[in-house]
Amino acid sequence: MLRCGTSVGANLYEAQESVSQKEFEAKVYIALKEARESEYWLKLLYMTDYLNHDEYDSINADCTEILKLLVTITKSLRCK
Repeated sequence: MLRCGTSVGANLYEAQESVSQKEFEAKVYIALKEARESEYWLKLLYMTDYLNHDEYDSINADCTEILKLLVTITKSLRCK
């Protein structure tokens, strides 16, 4: 969870310094994939009782918002 969760921010941070549009897009797509993986691990942690309902709801709400943002960004990249 720590690895994929922090990878989202790391890839977006790295995308800011991309030398090409193609590199920028690749980093954003990687961030989206890592956010999806984070969503998976959150569900698994909740289903195995490592997170209680309130903890899961709070973290999952943040994850959902990040996913929505990244989906919107990647959709806009496809339209170019």
